[in-house]
Amino acid sequence: MAVRRGFIDRKYLAAAFALALLTPSTASLAAGGACERIVVSGNSQYPPLLWVNPDDPKRLTGAAVELLEMALEGSGIHVDVLNVGPWARAQEEVRSGRVDMLAGAFLTPTRLMEMDYVHPPYIEVPSVIFVKRGEAFPYSGWDDLRGKQGSSLVNNSFGTAFDTYAADHLDINTVPSIEQSFELLLRDRADYVIYERHQGLALAAQMNILDQLDILEGSLINEPLYYTISHNSACNSPALRAALAEGVYRMVRQGEPRRLLEKYREIWAARFAPIPEEEPALE
Repeated sequence: MAVRRGFIDRKYLAAAFALALLTPSTASLAAGGACERIVVSGNSQYPPLLWVNPDDPKRLTGAAVELLEMALEGSGIHVDVLNVGPWARAQEEVRSGRVDMLAGAFLTPTRLMEMDYVHPPYIEVPSVIFVKRGEAFPYSGWDDLRGKQGSSLVNNSFGTAFDTYAADHLDINTVPSIEQSFELLLRDRADYVIYERHQGLALAAQMNILDQLDILEGSLINEPLYYTISHNSACNSPALRAALAEGVYRMVRQGEPRRLLEKYREIWAARFAPIPEEEPALE
């Protein structure tokens, strides 16, 4: 099965240009103590919440971008959402402070040591287990993944409970691109892929492999998604944290995350590929 390598390579090449924008001037402070500009990044394979802007590959677009801009509207803080490369690279840039924020992350103990989480979470994200169509196996819980080869994205998390169980009991090979995980699955080099449901379906649609995949019934894992601020960001101040918390709380109360999710689901589908209303059914 041929994966669109050109698409992947162009995305990663854009990361080099995006990193050139990360200079000390990123953290120029306003008189009130909050940054006038914050640099944000995240998982570039996360539609409809986040993906590479096809009109400007140095930047990301999606529901998480517009929601953050709306949350900070009127604060005088400009949001610059850059594509710095794969998800693992985006996390490293935030840990170092070269990038100020992640536009979406699950809560893990490791990240708590490196980042401040903006409360409340802005959406709950379902993750599932994808299998090759016709090769589903009996599944009643995580124990049924023992002895099987899994695949997922490098440095991805599915919540503390699953992460801890997987580290102790499961064999999950991690790769830089979820497209590579799907390729491994379809080449019978993996028994399953674990990834976020909506994002996995969107990328599978773009790869034109939806009809080759199933989702294991009962494999849903729901986790809240947060904006995070690096402990090493020069922009991490009480003023910024207060502006973010107030703005995100207001957006959640108004129902904006769900509205924007549907808006950007349609934008993605129109640009790249149709996304089914329902997940693929088991054969």
